[in-house]
Amino acid sequence: MKVLLTRELGRLAKWLRILGIDAGYFSEENTSSLIIQALKDDRIILTRNHRIPQARGMKVVLINSERIKEQIAEALGALEIKPDLKMMFTRCVICNEELVYIEKEKIRERVPEYVFNTQKDFINCPKCNRIYWQGTHWGSVTKTLEGIIG
Repeated sequence: MKVLLTRELGRLAKWLRILGIDAGYFSEENTSSLIIQALKDDRIILTRNHRIPQARGMKVVLINSERIKEQIAEALGALEIKPDLKMMFTRCVICNEELVYIEKEKIRERVPEYVFNTQKDFINCPKCNRIYWQGTHWGSVTKTLEGIIG
């Protein structure tokens, strides 16, 4: 499933990416361009904007809450998605690209020495070249999501 979130849902886009959902982010104000992009990429629009029309051949999901935890629950419920914790951290939270494993030796100079010495697995975004590893944030994100999705 692919979604496209409007400019007021940037934090939600990152959380959906953490869950492994293909979550595009549309930062422009132009509604026509948003609809064209959604149709072109076959994406469901998630928005807080009540004025976005429901175009033929496309689905628009209205997110009502202002709080991120409630937004996550709303989006997952509306899209009928049951998160798979195995899919967590498989997409870049910045650019939405699928992450790939990278050999530890290839990133020695790109991460802090402590991280290099204490972590064994690293994943990389092939688009923006960001490096990820299973640090303490991994557990806190998991705990937050478990509180939201049960």
